Amino acid sequence: MANFSLAPTSKRRGEKVIRGILFSAAGLSVVVTVGILASLLIPAVAFLREVPIVEFLTGTRWAPRFEPASFGVLPLVIGTLWTTVIALSVAVPIGLGIAIFLSEYASRRNRKFIKPVIELLAGIPTVVYGFFALEFFTQTILKSWLSLEVGSFSVLSAGFVMGIMIVPTIASISEDALNAVPQGLRQGSFALGANKMQTTIKVVIPAALSGIAAAIVLGVSRAVGETMIVSLAAGNRPNISLNPLEGAQTMTGFIANAALGDSRVGSVEYNTLFAVGALLFLLTLLINMISIRLVRKFRQAY
Repeated sequence: MANFSLAPTSKRRGEKVIRGILFSAAGLSVVVTVGILASLLIPAVAFLREVPIVEFLTGTRWAPRFEPASFGVLPLVIGTLWTTVIALSVAVPIGLGIAIFLSEYASRRNRKFIKPVIELLAGIPTVVYGFFALEFFTQTILKSWLSLEVGSFSVLSAGFVMGIMIVPTIASISEDALNAVPQGLRQGSFALGANKMQTTIKVVIPAALSGIAAAIVLGVSRAVGETMIVSLAAGNRPNISLNPLEGAQTMTGFIANAALGDSRVGSVEYNTLFAVGALLFLLTLLINMISIRLVRKFRQAY
């Protein structure tokens, strides 16, 4: 009788310990997020006391370290959005194509070979991607093969290679979403006379749309926050232009380059780092909120 009375008590104690560990992990993530936000907002608020927020958000000239100084962040925002759009135009079709092939058409043997190779791209350091964009894509493909008039730095080069970098993210998560669709839906579609392609496009993809949307938004977050590729391949000149063959500077590129400078701590030039970082944080937060809204809107329960 003693053994039967002690076992439930021991089990409850173990559950409490596990619950406490999980709660501590969740609480730690919240504390870290709050700490990051505080470290950004305090210098950012000090910056906005010196520079009007309207000038910061709508100004078209970014030259915080020159005389006369100008703090219009719009060139950095446009550079970030431009490289992100190019990256998504590359990554979304390729990533979804790979996911559909692996989920619906590839044999088990091919899937075991192809998927690890694709996911291997996610393990390549981004600095390697940056040099690949700078040396091979720009010099060999754009200049030699396509004979385009492009300088050493270009938005197209950075965006294209960044799209290749986020292909594994979109492909892997999208494939998991497609594989989660019940086989009964596919079998029902086949029973009604639909072929493989019709079933994939009209049944499987709509059923997995929430997961696909989450994969794309995660890819957007990676593209917006990428640093090394844009720092090496896009250039360091803030520029508002719709020509992808020109160079531009992104928000992360500015942070990476300016952090190596010798600005005095507490100065306006130094606080620009945190102001741009806070804006990037808010932009990423907005993307995540849109992601959650899309996932909830298109989620289907089976």
